[in-house]
Amino acid sequence: VSPVPPCSREQPIFTTRAHVFQIDPSTKKNWVPASKQAVTVSYFYDSTRNSYRIISVDGAKVIINSTITPNMTFTKTSQKFGQWADSRANTVFGLGFSSEQQLTKFAEKFQEVKEAAKLARDRSQEKIETSSNHSQESGRETPSSTRASSVNGTDDEKASHGGPADAHLKSENDKLKIALAQSSSNVKKWETELQTLRESNARLTSALQESAASIEHWKKQFLACKEENDQLRNKIEELEEQCNEINKEKERNAQLSRRLQELETELQDKELELEELRKQGEIIPQLMSECESVSQKLQAAEKKNKDLEEKVVTLRTEVEESKHRQTNLKTELKNFLDVLDGKIDELHDFRQGLSKLGVDN
Repeated sequence: VSPVPPCSREQPIFTTRAHVFQIDPSTKKNWVPASKQAVTVSYFYDSTRNSYRIISVDGAKVIINSTITPNMTFTKTSQKFGQWADSRANTVFGLGFSSEQQLTKFAEKFQEVKEAAKLARDRSQEKIETSSNHSQESGRETPSSTRASSVNGTDDEKASHGGPADAHLKSENDKLKIALAQSSSNVKKWETELQTLRESNARLTSALQESAASIEHWKKQFLACKEENDQLRNKIEELEEQCNEINKEKERNAQLSRRLQELETELQDKELELEELRKQGEIIPQLMSECESVSQKLQAAEKKNKDLEEKVVTLRTEVEESKHRQTNLKTELKNFLDVLDGKIDELHDFRQGLSKLGVDN
């Protein structure tokens, strides 16, 4: 059978595209890619032989040349993958489609072609049996007519009719022998093909069982991976929550750091203000000393007033002015000391709050 069908004898009846695989002949388990990419896969009908073939060509290489027989079965192993065993090619072909719809169409066409091949085989068997029965009936009828002519006819009639009848009988017998020989050869051929198909079915059954076991194994692995994936997702969600909490803590720490810087700036301002108050406080002893000197001078003046009655009015005026000035100075000093005490208390409270804030942080 030619791998590439002539256009005059075979015509494509269905065409699709798929990735082609063949079973590994050594292991009978793994699939070996027969094409690097999706190729054209077609059903062909041979009107001369009344047969159907699946043919696929990748460039100049024929990767599928499978004659469909009624004993073949196309099996869907997944949503986009199907396979069938070819006993004549001693292999198992697999096709991977791009969609489930293409796989369904291919499987339906395979079933149609299989039924057509079965119908063609049945018709050929009927023709052989009809031909065999017709030959046997002709063989039986010819001797009876010969006997009748020999009984009822004369010797001349025997001579005239006996020769052609014998020749016809011999010809029919030869045809019958040829038909019987062809039938026995066909029987042997069919027995051989049946045995081959049984072996192929056994291998296919084993391969299907191994495929089912492999599918169960992959299902278990898929479930395990799914559980692991769920666990990882939960862990990622927990880590994201922790990251959110860390970001919130960082934001709070940043706010506290800014607040601490502001408090440090305020503390420096307060320290500068306190330093100024301290400098002002250093002037107070001088004022006190001046007050004491003024008092001494007042006492001396009083002593002189006793001697200098004429200057009593002037000295009293100076004394009153000096007392008034001293009173004002004392009042100002008291107010200043009160303000200083308040500032010192505020600064002390501020330091205690700052120290407490640093400990909390």
